[in-house]
Amino acid sequence: MSVRETWSGLRTLHNRINADLERALQRQFHFGMSEFTALCALAEAADGELRMQELTEVVGLNQSSVSRLVARLEQSGLTSRETCETDRRGVFSCVTTAGREVYATALPFYERTLAGIFDTIENDPELGPLLKKVRA
Repeated sequence: MSVRETWSGLRTLHNRINADLERALQRQFHFGMSEFTALCALAEAADGELRMQELTEVVGLNQSSVSRLVARLEQSGLTSRETCETDRRGVFSCVTTAGREVYATALPFYERTLAGIFDTIENDPELGPLLKKVRA
C-alpha cells in the first residue's frame, strides 16, 4: 500500500468514525463532537476551566468557531465564562454542575458508541483491516 493510499484510508476511517459519533451524540445529547470534546476537556481540567486559547487548541477549531461553540454550551447551561482575576483580558470557559452531569452521562455513551462503531467497521472488508492495524 502506498503512502497516499494509507493516508487516504486513514482519512476515510477517521471520517466514518467521526460522522457516526456525531450522529449518535446529536441524537442523544443534541450536540456534536466539537461540543463533546470541549465538555470533556473542561470537565477533566484541574479546576474545571480552561482559557479560551487552551480550549481552541484542544478542540482544533479556530478562535471564532470556538467562541460560537462556547456560546452554544453556555446557552445550554453546560458552561459559563469567567474573566481572569489577574488579567482582565483573559477569559476562561468553565464547566457548570449541569455540564459535569451531562459529561458523566455522555462519556460512557460515547465509549459504548465508539466500541460499537469499531465492531461494525472491523467487519468492513476495506476499513476493517486498517482499523485492526491501528488498534494493534
